Amino acid sequence: MDKIDKRILDELQGNARLTNQELADRISLSPSPCLRRVRTLEKQGIIRGYHACVDQEACGLPINVFVLIKLEKPTEENMQDFEQHIEAIDEVLECFLMTGNHDYLLHVVSESLKSYELFIRKQLTRLPNIASIESSFAFGQVKTKTKLPIR
Repeated sequence: MDKIDKRILDELQGNARLTNQELADRISLSPSPCLRRVRTLEKQGIIRGYHACVDQEACGLPINVFVLIKLEKPTEENMQDFEQHIEAIDEVLECFLMTGNHDYLLHVVSESLKSYELFIRKQLTRLPNIASIESSFAFGQVKTKTKLPIR
């Protein structure tokens, strides 16, 4: 990736709805080479998609919960099984494989404490090989950023 590619990424992370002409103007490149570079970044998997930033509270999901999961036996098979189950649960926005005392960290959104309780009782605790679940509720969000600091 050269400086021009990094500038393209910086601009698109700030506003993915830029037209190719607008993007080309901002990075001082003509439209055709600009579009070729964007397409190459997409083909390489560096640009994985374009997304709308949606207001979580306006969508009725004001609760953010960070859930630490410890598996009974973190074998390759158990980990793959857990990850497949988690992939299918819409409330789980993010799942990280961790080092330390816990195996996974989940970011879960919920409508309310009651709906989160139902999520734990009806979905999470029914997954196989879970030894422990620890939930921490966020009081508020101090910072959210999706733009990577590409240098």
